[in-house]
Order: sequence, then structure tokens, then C-alpha cells
Amino acid sequence: MKVLLTGASGFIGRHVLAELRRQGIDTVAVGRTRPADYEGAFITADLLQPEAPALVIDRARATHLIHLAWYTEHGAYWNSPLNLRWLEATVRLAEAFCAAGGEKLIAAGTCAEYDWAAGFCREDTTPLVPATLYGTTKDATRRLLAAVCAAAGVPIAWGRVFLPYGEGEDMRRLIPSLIAVFEGRREPFGVNAGAYRDFLHAEDVARGFACLLRQEASGNYNIASGQPTRLADVVTRIAEALGGDARRVLDLSSARPGEPELLLGDNRKLKALGWQAVHAPILQRPVRGS
Repeated sequence: MKVLLTGASGFIGRHVLAELRRQGIDTVAVGRTRPADYEGAFITADLLQPEAPALVIDRARATHLIHLAWYTEHGAYWNSPLNLRWLEATVRLAEAFCAAGGEKLIAAGTCAEYDWAAGFCREDTTPLVPATLYGTTKDATRRLLAAVCAAAGVPIAWGRVFLPYGEGEDMRRLIPSLIAVFEGRREPFGVNAGAYRDFLHAEDVARGFACLLRQEASGNYNIASGQPTRLADVVTRIAEALGGDARRVLDLSSARPGEPELLLGDNRKLKALGWQAVHAPILQRPVRGS
């Protein structure tokens, strides 16, 4: 097995790269910049350039493809037109991979593909009614990749990631922002304190993609904790860990129109492949060694 990994410099990608290296899997990373502290095989390329996907596939000579690269600028990616460009680039990459005799494709989806009004999201029954351009293009990409791969007889596994957190996370995201509040580095802000969310450590997300790679898996899989965590509890745990007063945030909090009270992924399909989370509920220590 030889894996071509896109998006290896990103938040999730760096953890997937580390997991592949931990498992001793021959890996070629591709991107605009080499991941930090990575001395392995790397192809410098901008996959948004029309000719790049075919050239990368030809150079990598990989049997398997894990495609994570996408536009993820915090706060901007939800409705950016760059989502459309990544849809096009992803299809070109898949076409080139299949034409070159690729054996399996694994790609990153998102919980934003689902109708969040459902609350508890199941892969094969919850309606796919994305509310953003990001979710819409991810869903469209999944459908197109499935058609491309089916025509070539190449299995594809689509991993819908819920709410990852961990090392390398953008400092503007929820958990780093709360840490900054209780460390006195930014002003308090309110959250939807009564809402429940599905948080999963980025290392466990990476293990999910590695599981989809190694197992006879095809179709759609939630990469999720399956455990609802109340946002008020997240605030309280961070405040307690840093010796702060959770009321500084909770007193500003209120329900937010348009936000679901529950966003939770059913992870039974992934667990049936042998995956399980290494990390305990958010901000606690690992339950066992990784």
C-alpha cells in the first residue's frame, strides 16, 4: 500500500499524516507547503491549478488516496466561492487517480451536509439538506466522486467529520477562543450554552480515516464521538482547568436563532469496523495509550 495524502498541512491533515507514519504506511504528502517537521516524500503542488491533479497522481504512483484538502479559512469557508473550485479540483483528482489504476479513495466530508434540524445524524437515513455553500459543495462532491469511482470500479469511503478539536486548531475556533478568555487574552463572549455538540479529538478523527483506509470500507461514515456535550459544560471545564470563572461567559450566553440544539453523529458504522475513540470526553485525559 502506498498512500497519497492531500491537505497534510491542515488541522486534520497533520494528525492523519502522523497516524499513517505511526502505522508505518508508505505515504506521499502533497500541498503548497511541506508540513512542519515532516521529512518524508512530498510533492509541491497547487491542486486548484487545472493540470496539477493529473501531474500529482502521475508522480505519486500511489495505490490509495486520502483527500482532505479544501478551503477552510475560519469564518469565511461557509459560503466562499472557493468551495466550487475545490469541488472541481477534487473531481479532477479522482478522475486521474482512477485512470491511473488507483485501488481505493478516502475523502473528507462534513456534518454540514446533513439537515441539522434532525439533531441526531445517521449516515443512510438523515436527510442531506445543507444550509451553506460549503455543505452543498461537499455533498455534491461526494455524489460526483461516487459516480466517478463506480464507473472505474474503485471503492470510495466518505468520512463525515463532526466537530474536531486539538493541537493545531485555529485560534479563532471555539475551544482556543475560550482558553484565551480564561487566560485573559481576549474579552468574554457568549455561546449557545444549552446546545449539545459532538466534539471529537483530532487524533481520533485521524484514526477514523486510517480505519477507513485499512478496512474493507466503502460508502458513508460519520467520524464522530457519538457523545453529546453541552456547550455550558465545555465552558465550565475550561474555566475550571484555568482557574477562571465560567460565569464570565455563561452570563453572556443565550440560544441563537438558526442553531440546532443538538448536533450529534451516529458512529456505529465506524465502530463496526473496529474504530474506537482513544480520547475521553472533551478536555479530559486519554482513556488509554494511542
